Formats: sequence, C-alpha cells, structure tokens
Amino acid sequence: MALNGHRTSDAIDTNYPSSTTAPPRSFSIEGFVITTQKLPILKAGPIEEMTSKLGIAPPEMIFGDNFVAIEHPQSHWGIKFDAFGALDRVDKTGEQRLKVAYSKEWQQSREDSHDIKEVVKPFDWSYTTDYKGDHPPESPRFQEGAEPIPLELLKRPDPILFFDDVILYEDELADNGITMLSCKIRVMPARLLLLCRFFMRLDNVMLRLRDTRVYVDFGKKEVIREYIAREESYDKVRDALASRRDDVAAVLRDANQMPDLLPIVERTLERVDLGK
Repeated sequence: MALNGHRTSDAIDTNYPSSTTAPPRSFSIEGFVITTQKLPILKAGPIEEMTSKLGIAPPEMIFGDNFVAIEHPQSHWGIKFDAFGALDRVDKTGEQRLKVAYSKEWQQSREDSHDIKEVVKPFDWSYTTDYKGDHPPESPRFQEGAEPIPLELLKRPDPILFFDDVILYEDELADNGITMLSCKIRVMPARLLLLCRFFMRLDNVMLRLRDTRVYVDFGKKEVIREYIAREESYDKVRDALASRRDDVAAVLRDANQMPDLLPIVERTLERVDLGK
C-alpha cells in the first residue's frame, strides 16, 4: 500500500533496514497483528531525505524508523503511526506557528546546525500535529461514532500480553521547552489500547496535548478512535498549580498530568466494524 506518500507495498509496510540488528516486535491475537519497531535516531543521510520530502526541517531527535502498527488481515484494515506521517500533518504554511521571539532563535539554530537554509521555510516550528494514524487504501474507513472508549473495561486488572512505548520525535525548542510525540500500546486478552500522544510545552507561552486513542475489541471486531486536543496558556496553568502544594516545575514537565490541567479545544469520535 502507499503509506505516508513515500512507501508502497500490499500491506502495512513494516520493513526495516537490512543493516540493523533489531527487527520489529510482532504479536498476534484474535486475528489482529501488532507490530512495533524501535531503532536509533536517524543519521544525516536519512534526515536530509526526510527534510526534502517533508519540505520542513525535522525535529532535533527524529526516530524515522520507529513505528507502531495494528493490522486485521481478514478485513484488510490497518493503521500505522510513524514520524513521517505525523510530521506531514504539521502546518507548513506558517499560519499556525507560534509567533514569539523563540521562533527566530529556533530557525537560526536549525540553519546553523543542519545547513538546510534552502529547505527551511515558515512553518509551525513547535511541530504540533493532529496525527491520527495512516491507513492502507483498501482499509475500511472510520465513520463518525457515538459510543466512547469503554474506560471501565480498561481499568480491569487484565493481564498485559504485549506492551511497548515508542518515541517518534522530540525537540527542545531552542532550550525553551519541549515537543514530543510517542506511541504506547498495551494488549490484553480481550482488547487493546493504543495512545499516540503529542505534548508541547513552550515555557512562558503555552502547553498543548494532542491524544489519539485507538481501542480494539477483539470479540466484537470493533475499533474506536478518539482524538482529543487540549491547550492552555502557560501562565494560567502555572498560576493554577501555584495554589497547590505540588512541585510546579515537575508537573509542567509531566505530560501524564496535562489531561487534568488543560481544557479540551477539540474532540472527535469514530468507529469501524471489522466483523461485517
């Protein structure tokens, strides 16, 4: 299939460089195949290639070979999360970039370190993405849904049969914060949950969280995808935390605490039935 516009195969592309010694991890259950890969940061050559294809400079730490994929071969359904797909969703027009002093500092540091002035153009240098995963062309498509992910089932003490935590990219925003995208997946006997989380903290400016959750019920052959975007000004969150006895600096660096601190600005709920 064509995935991310630069790879072609008949299924989700889980190929990996032959020169590596770390093959993907794979786990099969109830007709579903889960595959993850974690490899080192890209080197100069692949970074230049990615920069050319994206049209923007990639983050400082780009794990371009990493991915998390879920496939259901019987229905031809699949979804994959990787760095290229996520970065291809970053605003490349510059219209949504954060207009603060740090942006000039960031661009100058990137030009100096990578010598890619001919490629760098105005874009959202915080690398904010609304990435919800990529699908093969023949994959059944998500439709608007109403039923939320059943959190009560996920809270049950079911055994974890497979787990992985995969970083896709990270950048320290010219030492003024952090932006990070990662995927976690856990598989239980009757269901699985994938969380693709984008977290951005720009000190004294803003905090952002973009969560895409993919929930699969093996028995029902049902997939639910939920996307939630949250954000708030840095000052408001810091002031709210100051009234508590928490370690404010530590909390502001902890993406796991952000859902309770940042208001929702966008939410979508979708589903697909693979049993038809």
